[in-house]
Amino acid sequence: MGKFVLNFVIMSKYHQYLIKNLVDLAMSVFCFLVTLPLIVFISLAIKFTSKGTIFFIQKRIGKDGKIFKIIKFRTMTANAEKVKNKLIKLNEADGPVFKIQNDPRFTSIGKILSGTGLDELPQFINVLKGEMSIVGPRPLPVGEAKKLNKKQKIRELVKPGITSSWVIEGSHKMSFKKWMELDASYVKNATFTTDIYIISKTFLMMLRSILKL
Repeated sequence: MGKFVLNFVIMSKYHQYLIKNLVDLAMSVFCFLVTLPLIVFISLAIKFTSKGTIFFIQKRIGKDGKIFKIIKFRTMTANAEKVKNKLIKLNEADGPVFKIQNDPRFTSIGKILSGTGLDELPQFINVLKGEMSIVGPRPLPVGEAKKLNKKQKIRELVKPGITSSWVIEGSHKMSFKKWMELDASYVKNATFTTDIYIISKTFLMMLRSILKL
């Protein structure tokens, strides 16, 4: 009986994983096609308003600790990574992460993109490549991820996401400890219903941010 229950649980987890991957694929194709005109417009806006590349590509830690290259719209000046060390004292986030709400490295367009979450749109490509999911713990840069303790690394058991519980609960406004607890809770308890709730809440947040412009 115990073996039957174990096999049932394993199959249920596998089916959930399969369904999640199929939903990720379908939603990513749909969202990418729907937002393609916006993606083109944003690309042109970045290109003609600041020096540097259109996209910001950075190594992040994904599922099972594997490194992948996340794709975002560039929101900062071309030399942003080089001057980061000069701004360490201004860091407003606790834990191993770095965040400044009014980061002086933001470009005029970049600040809008970051504030509305539109800078994350290119990550649908990461989802289509199988590196990310629509919903999952936000992937940390390699250097920051290496500073996590064993308990916090539970977040690496699933694919990282474009959005997460952390995003809809206030992101960098909360402590790093609370952030990691939310990610751990998602890994242990997430369901299809959970994902739909997070996606819906994220969409409403983005819509409100855009309407405030």
